[in-house]
Amino acid sequence: MSSDFVDGRVLLIDDQGERARNLITVLQDANFQFDCCAEVDDLEATLGPESPWDCVLCTSDLMHVSWAGVRRAMRNFDVQVPVIVIADDRDLDSMSTALGLGATDFFVRPKERPGLLKRSIERCVHHRRLQRQLQASKQRLERTNARLRHSLRILEQDQQAGRQVQMALLPSAALKVEDYWFSQTIYTSLYLSGDFVDYFQVGDHEVVFFLADVSGHGSSSAFATVLLKNLFARKRSDYLRRRDLAISSPVSMLTLANRELLELDLNKYATMVVGVLDFRLHSLRYSIAGHLPLPLLLSDEGAVYLTGEGSPVGLLPNAQFNEQQLKLPDTFILSLFSDGILELLDDDDLIAKEQSLLARLSGPVVRPSALSDRLGIEHVDRDALPDDVAALFISRGLA
Repeated sequence: MSSDFVDGRVLLIDDQGERARNLITVLQDANFQFDCCAEVDDLEATLGPESPWDCVLCTSDLMHVSWAGVRRAMRNFDVQVPVIVIADDRDLDSMSTALGLGATDFFVRPKERPGLLKRSIERCVHHRRLQRQLQASKQRLERTNARLRHSLRILEQDQQAGRQVQMALLPSAALKVEDYWFSQTIYTSLYLSGDFVDYFQVGDHEVVFFLADVSGHGSSSAFATVLLKNLFARKRSDYLRRRDLAISSPVSMLTLANRELLELDLNKYATMVVGVLDFRLHSLRYSIAGHLPLPLLLSDEGAVYLTGEGSPVGLLPNAQFNEQQLKLPDTFILSLFSDGILELLDDDDLIAKEQSLLARLSGPVVRPSALSDRLGIEHVDRDALPDDVAALFISRGLA
């Protein structure tokens, strides 16, 4: 190691002034700053983490010093400064003293050519500098971690507040209209969800509903669900104020959702199912925007997926959507799920997962709670969900 690299501060402990000056003279061409003292009153201040010295040279035959007492004192604090013991002769007692002090090195006092001692001091100074750098890095890391923990607490509080707002936007309870029931449930993998469902009555004989699954997770996806909620609320208001019929048209609502997501430039898209149930005519009009799994109708005739296809909203400026119509049976349950439900199935590919979902839901027409039991949703560890799971159930004729 080159001495040009080292410019350390060295404490020489020697109770014989002339001997100390001679040693400094021998080492004078080294790049060290030497401080001398005959004895040390505060060992921790000298050898501890806050010590100003990079290395300590200590003479082994100090008068009036109990080395046993020094060793005991050094056990009570964290020794950080390397100690090199200097002796006049290479005798066993001096070496034992050095070992007992935990010395970094041991030297017989050089009278000339002190190269080995210089290099040992350089190593000690370098080691001490690394210690200081490590301590400084540790302190910076602790401060950074403290700021990160504070930021994380604020973020969690914001996320929890956002979750409360988002949950408040969901339908507060099941909706009963004539002999039809609408209900929903959402299981989130994070505080905020990219899944959303809603249903509400429009006019005197229709109920509008939709299920949306926004790409990604977290705040930006949740923000997109708020936009969709707001869109449907605005168009519902437009219907009430000026008989704007867009809210009763699944294709129109998907077209508007597509335009607003693109204009918002969130780099988010959403798959959706939008439907209008006419409980006077017992019919359903619906449109699908790239959503899987497809809505599943369970009736006395069995379980089938509804048909329909289309592009997700928020991807293509000129996306086209189609409207499907369905005459509803006297007894049925229509189940809409976000694609998170497929992640709970163990099958290898999408087709197998869809077949497995159909098989699990097949059977007698039952209430939504019993349907959830068939899927095992209630028994899934909520903290281990790989994706959000949203479900919307529409039923008729169930006791």
